[in-house]
Parts: sequence; structure tokens; C-alpha cells
Amino acid sequence: MLQLSVFLENTKGRLAEVLNLLAEFNVNIRALSLADTKDYGVLRVIVENPEEVAAKLKDRNCVVKLTPVWVLKVADKPGGLASMLNKLVAEGIVVEYMYAFVERENEQAQVVIRVRDVELMQKAIKKYNLE
Repeated sequence: MLQLSVFLENTKGRLAEVLNLLAEFNVNIRALSLADTKDYGVLRVIVENPEEVAAKLKDRNCVVKLTPVWVLKVADKPGGLASMLNKLVAEGIVVEYMYAFVERENEQAQVVIRVRDVELMQKAIKKYNLE
């Protein structure tokens, strides 16, 4: 899956500007994460049609990168995330970052994961049937 990574200046209203653009484009945000430093932030979002949305944002002078990530289902119970991560660690996978959301309709937790080694991740997903 592709995630939008939108780079934002840490200025008043900049996040709202980008979210208003997404609303204008009729984009439903499925998941998001916002990380920041002193000077800038990175808004990471999961949306439908990420390539199309990225192009529209770029047309509006946003700095956008498409990043491959995995969205994995995790048991929505104590230890569910730890159990899944233990499998990844056993396969030598290093997680760069992650964020999670709960899907009410199916009562499942889902985790968005970015890893260093794509091939190792693909093997682990097949081995443990993680998707």
C-alpha cells in the first residue's frame, strides 16, 4: 500500500490548510499520523487513490512523497500488537515507524508499518499470513 507523506512547515494553520485541501478533493482519510520537529512536520495519511491525491496536492504546491507501507490486521486485545511484532523481530525486521487505528465495523485493530527491508517483510507476511 502507498502512504502519502506530506511535509509541512511548522506554521500557524499549515496543517489545517492541507486538511482543507483533502476535504476539497473529497478525500476520506482512513488513518493518519503527524510527527514534527522544531521546523517542520510530516503528515502521514492513508487514503484511497494515493497517486491521484498526491498529484492534486503537488499541483497546489505541497511537498508530497508516496511511501510503501503495510497495513496489517492485529488482534484487538491485550498483547495483540506484541505478538505480531515478535514475529517480525524473529525474522530480522526493523520497524522504522508505525501507527495504528481501530476499524469499528470489523472490530479489528490495524497497524500501518514502515520497515527498512521490504523483502524481509514480504517473506514474513507470507510465512505468518499477516495481511
